Amino acid sequence: MILLAGIRSETPLAMVAEALVAQDSEFRILHQRDVATYKLDWTVDDAGLGGTLALGDELVDLDRVTGVYMRLMDDLRLPELAGLADDDPLKKHARGFHDAFYRWAEIAPARVVNRTEMQGSNGSKPYQAQLIAKSGFLVPPTLITSDREAVLEFRSRHGRIIYKSISGLRSIVRSFEDGDTDRLDRLEWCPVQFQSELEGHNIRVHVVGDEIFATAIDSTHVDYRYATLDGGTSALRSTDLSPDIADRCFALARMLGLAFAGIDIFETKSGEYYCFEVNPQPAFSYFELHSGQPIAAAVASYLAAA
Repeated sequence: MILLAGIRSETPLAMVAEALVAQDSEFRILHQRDVATYKLDWTVDDAGLGGTLALGDELVDLDRVTGVYMRLMDDLRLPELAGLADDDPLKKHARGFHDAFYRWAEIAPARVVNRTEMQGSNGSKPYQAQLIAKSGFLVPPTLITSDREAVLEFRSRHGRIIYKSISGLRSIVRSFEDGDTDRLDRLEWCPVQFQSELEGHNIRVHVVGDEIFATAIDSTHVDYRYATLDGGTSALRSTDLSPDIADRCFALARMLGLAFAGIDIFETKSGEYYCFEVNPQPAFSYFELHSGQPIAAAVASYLAAA
């Protein structure tokens, strides 16, 4: 049995569920918004790891779970918990349930996509960039600073530069313009990552086990994900990678311990390949819906193959 953990209506999870139905694979959905009706009881002893998961009226033997797809949101942000005090019984139950589930998923013999520990490198982009460099990809010249003068010097050396957050939270990547100079005093409150702006096009690569899907993106904006917000456009299309670049992507995913990874690479006009970051829980639906690549089916097959 496969367990899909997250919000039932969230597009990536829903697409994997549809793919499992099409493949006639047995699965259950751990819908976070129903957490009040869930209970989890597991133990580790000389006999191994065992226990049960109560999903409402259904009791699931954890020994039957062979695959887990993790798309859990922060339980503190669940609408059902909004406005509740920290000592409210429902809030305490939700926190306890999620803590127990995360711990079980870390040691379960099931095929988990992806375990929390393996997602850790994405929490710090500077740290992850060091791992990326070891895989053979180039990394753009980078400055992380809270010093306005350092930014101006970096810009004078590299010409056009971009800036973005250094945390694992999604941020909008923007080009540094002349008008941004007046805002550099804000850096003293929060260091920011600056990089040389490259010329070429983005490629999002999804690695799913032994399968790989590459999507080329041509956009009017530096951050193609938000181009339409500023009246721009982004065109996505399926593309093929050379064996060498594909092997680098596989090697990078394996090095990070990720069975499913969203790798953001960039092909320059001179044919060089840079890598920006690796998403350990990619929202692949945007790319599948615009390129037609069967990523959800690949995830479903990978889970079922366990």
